Amino acid sequence: MTAVHVGRPGVIGTEVSRSVRFSPLRPRPPGLFGRRRAILGPVNGPSVRFLGHSTVRLELAGRVVLTDPVLTRQVGGLTRVCPVPRPSDWRDADLVLISHLHGDHLHLPSLRLIGRHVRIVVPLGAGDWLRQRGFSQVEELSADGEFTDGDLHVRATLALHSGHRWGPRLTHGPQSEAMGYLLSTPETTVYFAGDTDLFPEMSKLAPVDVALIPVWGWGPSLGPGHLDPVRAALAVGLLRPRIAVPVHWGTLAVPGLAKTSRMRRLLIDPPREFAAGVLAAGHETEVVIAEPGDGVPLENL
Repeated sequence: MTAVHVGRPGVIGTEVSRSVRFSPLRPRPPGLFGRRRAILGPVNGPSVRFLGHSTVRLELAGRVVLTDPVLTRQVGGLTRVCPVPRPSDWRDADLVLISHLHGDHLHLPSLRLIGRHVRIVVPLGAGDWLRQRGFSQVEELSADGEFTDGDLHVRATLALHSGHRWGPRLTHGPQSEAMGYLLSTPETTVYFAGDTDLFPEMSKLAPVDVALIPVWGWGPSLGPGHLDPVRAALAVGLLRPRIAVPVHWGTLAVPGLAKTSRMRRLLIDPPREFAAGVLAAGHETEVVIAEPGDGVPLENL
């Protein structure tokens, strides 16, 4: 039977209020997206904290890993509608994993905040472009490429998404693969999907302990190469994770659209629709909806 844990229902900043559409088994107290929980010192064992959009802080095997860091108030023409991550969320990063070249995933101002000498892993074809912008420890991987750092093993995985810096309709400019990553320690496996559509080879990654699955984006609609809540729930059936965490939602919006009724719904509803889909399918997976800035409880691993 699927268990569903839901973060504090409330608002993003002061803009959006939306009640949860289903009854979680163990809800946390209601509150605001703008309110942050205290960080309670070092964590023993694996740790996962959703920082918004596709950015997740992972503490695995003594390493701090950041996925697709987006850490600023503005991201190109998009604005952040939830709190900006604190420096304590990212300044001790040992490793950054980049899924693809799009500006809301490979965000140069955020990488500069972390530091030009942090180890950054990018898809094949993106390395020279990033080095030319002053980053000194850049490594490339192709799908199924892998490396080991102490007890942490990282393997790049397939993703169905455009790898062009400016989007799928352009042919000039930076181009690379798009990827996800499978992170493994002797105790835990975490799958970070990046941006992707559903693909049958996901079943070859199963089972995993934690799956970080995109469920929407930043606009009123999705282009090709994305998962919506329905298809993300199908991905759970292929991946068979013990815990599924919806990401890529509730963080960025076009300023002029952020206050429309449709966009207000899309900043809140996708992870809940995803959880409802997983619940309806009866998958043996615990869905944890962490709001941007919140940690993911892993006591059931």
